[in-house]
Amino acid sequence: MAAGNEQGLVDAIRYDLRVMHETWMEVFFPRQRGAADTVLGKWKPESTGEVITYRLWSGIGVPVVGVVYPLVLLGYFIRYQTHKINVTASRLGFFGIILLFTLLWGGLTALVYVELQGALEDGAVVGIAAASTVAVVSAALSYIFWRLGGRFTTVFLAYPFAMTALFLPPVVAALFYEPLGEVIIGQGDDLFRWMFRTGPESLTEPLGDRFDRQEHHHAIIWFIISFPVGWVLGILVTLANVIRPKGE
Repeated sequence: MAAGNEQGLVDAIRYDLRVMHETWMEVFFPRQRGAADTVLGKWKPESTGEVITYRLWSGIGVPVVGVVYPLVLLGYFIRYQTHKINVTASRLGFFGIILLFTLLWGGLTALVYVELQGALEDGAVVGIAAASTVAVVSAALSYIFWRLGGRFTTVFLAYPFAMTALFLPPVVAALFYEPLGEVIIGQGDDLFRWMFRTGPESLTEPLGDRFDRQEHHHAIIWFIISFPVGWVLGILVTLANVIRPKGE
């Protein structure tokens, strides 16, 4: 049984690599992907110039496929997780999603108010309540954009708002709770410093001097970061769908 599973995995990897290389070839040459078993068959070069360019492009594609394939595997994993979330969202519906996130982050706010208010900094309840409100609104927007459909709308709008809905309240909570803040805010500081080290000096140097970050600045930074993070996740899922569409 283990040998059969291993063989199945090897076959799946071979299939993915073949499809990826055929997709790469189809950028410039016709009838490459899945054309071998068709009536016309896979297009093949005839002239000397076509043979040279065909082989050159094929050779370049080998390392490209090798580099991109781990991202495709990550896309498969993210697609599987998002599929489960989508199934849940479909069952709950629009108002169910709003109710779920209201209970989730409203419960966090209530917990802070009842149990932890005395141990946290001033303004914790108000800050977490505000972040929870933004998260609930973001969840609703994410659902709407997902239901509208279309690859662009889903990747560039639904995914980022979903990131905000899931992660903004914990980030804001970390502003007022030191053990959690050491993890989340510490990572945010590292990312912030990396951005200013690697960005254009003419832009980042004056900003780095003037931008004295306060608590609300961290929330704004993490809200902004949720968009490129959502875009990356959406692009990875799109890449996975291109190589192995759902159902294959």
